[in-house]
Amino acid sequence: MHIKLSDAANLAEVVAAVAVVVSLIYVGIQVNDSTRAVRAAAANDANVAMQNWYIAVGSNPQSSEIMIEGMRGTRDFTPAEEYQFLMMMHGIFLGMQNSYLLVQEGTLDPLVSESITAAITGVKELPGFKEYWRQRKNLLYPRFVEHVEQLTSSPSSPPVDLYREIQN
Repeated sequence: MHIKLSDAANLAEVVAAVAVVVSLIYVGIQVNDSTRAVRAAAANDANVAMQNWYIAVGSNPQSSEIMIEGMRGTRDFTPAEEYQFLMMMHGIFLGMQNSYLLVQEGTLDPLVSESITAAITGVKELPGFKEYWRQRKNLLYPRFVEHVEQLTSSPSSPPVDLYREIQN
C-alpha cells in the first residue's frame, strides 16, 4: 500500500490541527490554574498584611496603649504619641487600600476586602478615627477614599467591643 505524498501531507495537517487544539486546551487549563493561584496568593497576602499589623500592635503594650488612647482622641497626646497613633492608623489603612485596589483589578475576591475593611464600621464614630481620617485621607487613593466615605456614612453599627467604653 502506497500513500501519495499529498495524502500524507493532508494527514499531517489534520494531526497538526488536532495537536494545536489539544495544546490550546492545555494552555487554557494552565491559565485557569494560574489565575486561581494568583487570586489565592493575593488573598493570603492581604490577610497576612492585616494579621501582621494586628500582631505588631496587639503584642506591644506601648503600641496597644497608644492605639486604645488614640481612639479616644489625641488631644492629651505628646506630639510623638500623636505621630505614632497616626502612623499606626495609616499603616492599617494602606493595607486596606491595597486590598481594595486588588479587588478593583480583579485579583482579590471582594469578600476578602470587605472582611478587612469591616473594621472601619466598628470605629467610625470614635474621635481618634475621625481625627486620623481628617488628617490623612488625602494621602490615599481617591476611589478608596470614596469607598471609606461610603462605609462611614452608612447607618451606625455598634462599635467594636474593645472600643465600646471609649464611645460612651
